[in-house]
Parts: sequence; structure tokens; C-alpha cells
Amino acid sequence: MLLITCPWCGDRAEAEFSYGGEADIVRPLSSDDLTDREWGTYIFMRQNPRGKSHEMWLHAQGCRRWFKATRDTVTYKFDSFEKIGPTAHVQSDRRVDQE
Repeated sequence: MLLITCPWCGDRAEAEFSYGGEADIVRPLSSDDLTDREWGTYIFMRQNPRGKSHEMWLHAQGCRRWFKATRDTVTYKFDSFEKIGPTAHVQSDRRVDQE
């Protein structure tokens, strides 16, 4: 069984995760001005590298948070995991409201 490290939950079975594709894809600022070919390139064309790849993953059956992972597509070995966005909300489910 392959273990994937969720940056919030730790090591979990691969079955708990969903692959989200290539990381760091930048959406065009003015998508209304794109041609159909340019929009299709943005939507469908990806690098698909052999070797080190930066990917998005979702801990679908756990904390339901997205994170970035660096993985070798040849060996399937994960090198690193990174939280996305501000981490202040991570503690929000544990906070006790004070009156």
C-alpha cells in the first residue's frame, strides 16, 4: 500500500486521496478575450513530464483539503508536500468560542 503524507493529517493510505492534476496552472486574466484554441490550450494541454512533477492532491476521505506534492512520475516516490493558502483556518475547527 502506498502512503501519502497529508500536510495536516500525516501519513494516510493512497485510497483516501484524489489526484488533482498539474500544480501552478495560472488561469488567464481575461478569459473572455481568448480564442477557442487559446482556451482549449489552457484547459487541456499539460506538461506530463517524465520525472519530477508538481501536482495538486485532495485528501478526499480525510480533512478534504488541497495540497501540493512533488512526485517522481517514474518511481512514483513523493519528495515533498506543501499546504496551500493561509493556514489560519487549520485551527478553526478546534477553536472554542469565548463569550
